[in-house]
Amino acid sequence: MSVSALAEQVRAGEVAARELVHMALDRIEQVDDDIHAFVAVDAEAALAEAAAIDERVAAGEDPGPLAGIPLGVKDLESAIGFVTSQGSTALAGGSPANVDSELVARLRAAGCVVIGKTNTPAFGHKPDTANLVFPATRNPWDVRRSPGGSSGGSAAAIAAGMVPLATGSDGGGSIRIPSAVCGLSGMKPSLGRVPGDNAWHDLSTSGPMARRISDVALALDAVIGPDPSDLRSLPMPEASWTGAVADPQVPLRVAWSPTLGYGTPSPDVLAVCERAVLALEDAGAEVVRVDDVFAEDPLMTWVTMVAAYLVRTVEVCGATADAEEPSLAVYLEIGRTLGAASLVAAIDACYELNRRLIRLFSDHRVLLTPTTSTTAPLSGQGQDNWVQYTYPFNLTRSPAGTVCAGVAPDGLPVGLQVVGPQHGDQVVLRTIAALEARLGLADPPGY
Repeated sequence: MSVSALAEQVRAGEVAARELVHMALDRIEQVDDDIHAFVAVDAEAALAEAAAIDERVAAGEDPGPLAGIPLGVKDLESAIGFVTSQGSTALAGGSPANVDSELVARLRAAGCVVIGKTNTPAFGHKPDTANLVFPATRNPWDVRRSPGGSSGGSAAAIAAGMVPLATGSDGGGSIRIPSAVCGLSGMKPSLGRVPGDNAWHDLSTSGPMARRISDVALALDAVIGPDPSDLRSLPMPEASWTGAVADPQVPLRVAWSPTLGYGTPSPDVLAVCERAVLALEDAGAEVVRVDDVFAEDPLMTWVTMVAAYLVRTVEVCGATADAEEPSLAVYLEIGRTLGAASLVAAIDACYELNRRLIRLFSDHRVLLTPTTSTTAPLSGQGQDNWVQYTYPFNLTRSPAGTVCAGVAPDGLPVGLQVVGPQHGDQVVLRTIAALEARLGLADPPGY
């Protein structure tokens, strides 16, 4: 069932919040030994939270639009009563948080019940959810495969039916990548839409994750809006984002870029995405192929900024053991040799990338690309830069989402990325909803 339908039943007194929590806990016990999506679960606290919601319903109060919804919290976000380990050996033995992050606080205020923390790579630094503290998270579509990252624990928990809603963050594709390879619809809002204290200030935005875009929009409506502690937070949008997906319209003119000017999609991914683009064209959209969105791969611009952020984070945390992980060590080596001029040049490049998008969006409502170059790789064996389509839109701060375009011959889901103009979050949501309506949802085998 959808998040909205479950919450409506709780608000109407037809289903108890405690019942939903019991279902989530039972499902976690049933399947998470194979998936390893959760790194911590507190059943007692969750049932107590749920009981308080049931009492409010019985008293005639409205607990909120997400009443009773079991929530997984990515282990980069703070949640009261849980250690915020960030997948790091240095932080895993720390004290439980005594405050929620702003995202978690807003979701609780809307009625969510925190079930536990979901796995992430150390400091969210790579697109595979493995670290030196917890078992690697596996993809419910094929447990030999990666669920992507860095919000892979949240995506896997949703895809396997453990929770209907979870939090994620996206500094280079970390909501879109795991959503794509786990068969979910996902959304990275424009930077500043969801207030946060994320360590990757100019790149990353936090947000809710769910199976279908209408549920993502419902949860986003509960968490978007300004916060004085976040210098990048944007004003509240005038219109409801839930309303944007209620009657989705096909955009009149879209740009389809299978390469962005530098990408190399696998033949199977390209074929599935092209069929999805054709479905949008059949529904009335004018599709224009654009091969040169960017002049070159902006990977090193992104790496420069991430490396600087990671050096700061690792040194503050004293994460010497985590720094020995090869993928993290590469970033730290780069970051420690950077000068101020290199960082300023990377920021300048962000502005140039955005100028290219301004020109593209003057003639097109949205941009479509593959979300990843391949389907989910084997766990721990990601191909070189199989995620080359997502990080440009962190550099430009663009709203960007993903929808399941179909299933490849290897039986794994393929994501189609939808990118909108600056602050054009609603057109992205509407386009994903229109594609969902034509392509349907996909279920992992056995789940």
